[in-house]
Amino acid sequence: LLIHVKSVLTCPVRFRSGSGPVPVSPAQKAALIVFAHQSPASFNAALRDAAVQELSGQGFRVTVSDLYAMNFRASATQDDIIGDLKNPDHFLYGDETMLAWTEGRLSDDITAEQRKLEEAQLIIFQFPLYWFSVPAVLKGWFDRVLTQGFAFSLQKIYSKGVFKDKKALLSFTTGVPESLFQPDGIDGDINVTLWPLQHGILNFCGFQVLAPQIFWDPAHCPAAVRAQMLEGWRARLRGLLTENPLTFAPCELFDLSFQGGFRLRPEVKEEQEAQPFGLSTGHHLGKPLPPDDQTRAPS
Repeated sequence: LLIHVKSVLTCPVRFRSGSGPVPVSPAQKAALIVFAHQSPASFNAALRDAAVQELSGQGFRVTVSDLYAMNFRASATQDDIIGDLKNPDHFLYGDETMLAWTEGRLSDDITAEQRKLEEAQLIIFQFPLYWFSVPAVLKGWFDRVLTQGFAFSLQKIYSKGVFKDKKALLSFTTGVPESLFQPDGIDGDINVTLWPLQHGILNFCGFQVLAPQIFWDPAHCPAAVRAQMLEGWRARLRGLLTENPLTFAPCELFDLSFQGGFRLRPEVKEEQEAQPFGLSTGHHLGKPLPPDDQTRAPS
């Protein structure tokens, strides 16, 4: 059906309100921040540090995967597999890493990231928006860490996904004002930009996807505005776990068979005919996109 490849490289760093390592408590809540920015002086780094402090204050054990600092390898290659390949003559990354995961033969860096992900109830991805997507190093994290078997299977996708008990959030900065990412802006509707990331990766693996935290053009904002952005982020973090996630079309609406093409059931399409908007940004059914489908959760 779907061929997705995923994987990762990281050194675990645990913080307590910005100080030293934190002892691990089995009963303690855990959060993972996957951080993708080159500079420790960046606004993204300030956002990361604010999240560490706020979540630590709530009793979370916070782990940060600083991908650039770790020299995280973005490329998905056969180096991700320890031992012999199943088919060395025709290397298929998805097949080989799924088998390696089953047999405990994934590279140590991938295994370390997968362990962090397993332990965390909350995952925050902190990054600058690059070319309408994530930086290459973060895309490599998705490609290498979220291996088939570990993060998904044919039976465990979307609302039936492996990580349905975990919450995930995209927190990112842009290089332009919000007006450019409006439906009538030159960059187009930000909901369309977010659909492949939030639906195609996070929802696909079953995460409860919280509304994204978007920081519009901080590099060109006055210092006072950036300070307000930081305080707004801190305030949201204090109530983050009480938020409703975004809504996505559940698996039950689809004919999950090869004969049915994994498409919406006919009765569902019939029910949607009278609706003024499409079902979702991706399942628009030729209608106007539902407003703020990927940016606001139902209250």
